[in-house]
Amino acid sequence: MKHLNIAPPDLSHEKALWKAGFRFIGGIDEAGRGAWAGPVFAAVVILADCEANMPLVGYIRDSKQMTPNQRTKWVKPIKDVCLDWGVAYASNVEIDSHGIVPATYLAVRRALRKLRKKPDYLILDYLTVSGISIPQESLVRGDQRVFSIAAASILAKTARDEYMIKMGRIYQAYSFPSNKGYGTDQHQRALLKSGICDIHRVSFKPIARIKNRPHADD
Repeated sequence: MKHLNIAPPDLSHEKALWKAGFRFIGGIDEAGRGAWAGPVFAAVVILADCEANMPLVGYIRDSKQMTPNQRTKWVKPIKDVCLDWGVAYASNVEIDSHGIVPATYLAVRRALRKLRKKPDYLILDYLTVSGISIPQESLVRGDQRVFSIAAASILAKTARDEYMIKMGRIYQAYSFPSNKGYGTDQHQRALLKSGICDIHRVSFKPIARIKNRPHADD
């Protein structure tokens, strides 16, 4: 996959925070907010303030700028070099009950609870999570600029993709292994034919419109 002239994320933001005295800086990103089915995932990555990160710099990018194989390739190296990491999700039922933004915050808080080390500073892509006492900073295009956020985006995306592949074995009509629950033409045709399944987000307008529509097989 070509990246044109987009520079990869670097450690400049983390280095400034380390220099300011923060020790455990957690980069956070999510995956699946716009999907029509399945959970929203969140991941947090705490990097060590050392040279161990350098072999990954230049290769780790926002997960949306990487192929599935590239993302999978870098999961283990990210986990090997970081001080700590956590991945968690909020279900489609929770998304329908609370809304996608509160459910995303719920996934973030759950990912933070999985950490062994408590972060003393958080950097996030666009998000500002309420109910967290840790200082946090929301950055525009953070996943494209900041190394730890990009690393978190890879962990969140690969974990969610694995989940949706498993769901595809249960709900075979919807081609979840290929569309990951997003509203592709293929997914829309399956919805019109088979209706919705248990992991669809019925609060999302496209799904709500289809929910009570007669199936093609009826």
